[in-house]
Amino acid sequence: MTVSRPAAVVILAAGAGTRMKSQLPKVLHPICGVTMLDHVLAAARELGPDELIVVVGHGRRQVAAHLAQSAPDARVVVQDRQGGTGHAVRTVTETVGLSEGTVVVTYGDTPLLRGSTLAALVREHAAEKAAATALTTLLADPTGYGRILRDERGAFAGIIEEADATPGQRTVTEINSGVYAFESALLADSVKRLPTDNAKGEEYLTDVVAILRAEGHHVATVTIPDCDEVRGVNDRVQLAHARRILNARILDGWMRAGATIVDPLTTLIDSGVVLERDAEIGPGTQLTGSTVVEAGAHVGPGCVLRDTAVGKGATLTHVVGVSARVGPGITVDPFTYLAPGTELPPSKPGRPRGGAGGPTRKELPA
Repeated sequence: MTVSRPAAVVILAAGAGTRMKSQLPKVLHPICGVTMLDHVLAAARELGPDELIVVVGHGRRQVAAHLAQSAPDARVVVQDRQGGTGHAVRTVTETVGLSEGTVVVTYGDTPLLRGSTLAALVREHAAEKAAATALTTLLADPTGYGRILRDERGAFAGIIEEADATPGQRTVTEINSGVYAFESALLADSVKRLPTDNAKGEEYLTDVVAILRAEGHHVATVTIPDCDEVRGVNDRVQLAHARRILNARILDGWMRAGATIVDPLTTLIDSGVVLERDAEIGPGTQLTGSTVVEAGAHVGPGCVLRDTAVGKGATLTHVVGVSARVGPGITVDPFTYLAPGTELPPSKPGRPRGGAGGPTRKELPA
């Protein structure tokens, strides 16, 4: 088993998500063009795991149906009751089993977690020859999170939940993200022995770490500087916050690749959009779906495009387009609506193409 190819990535996506106050399962809420779960799956795939497993529970039919369309390579495991994170993993081990090697456990509501971070977790787990490796981070306000305890040498000593922490322990700012790498056989054995003597009577993965350490196994940690990566999304406010962060990442990536974003604060771009070098995106512009803006094109200010192709050197200002195609060098008049199927210049022979200023609103299909 290579470091870059773990035996499995297990994504826990069975929670009810009651704070979202929605009929839609929490993990299916969209962020920058795809669901939260799709972002997590994309990060997991960067590891090239032998198996990709998603644990579903609440809204299982909707989530399973989505996975059948967007991630047919993922294996779905049903958690019949909400018995905690440890119970979810035990359900996996008892239902499908886990191959020998490293198993990464992460969550369907952490859309900001990067694949590179998961890869670093797996690398450190292998380098340390650890039974378990926990992903941690530092928070200025760690309220509500389990704290990482360390001994006098700075080595991992345990995880204490806030409710059980002493006043001194609550001042610790290093928190447990809940994301782990485990050795498969040790994980499968430990989840059979999880206690339920807690307020909710549930089985928790933190207790797997405690069991392993108590039995003399080495537990390692990886501390990441970007605390936003491991923040879960539990309500609409947190969803909006995550969307702002992910959108900023997307814009940063395209600017570093050679595109111009005139005003990043007012520009929204989905993760499936493609910008070529020297494309310029003006203020107040939203590009969604599979929109492509080719080299030298100017889009915006005030454009809203979905699944639209903009050719090299084209210019669009205050244009709304849906599933349309704008050819190279075309200038589209302001306040034009490009209806689905629109092609500029028109593909039909003899169809008017407009004057030097480009097609006008009247020349476009209704």
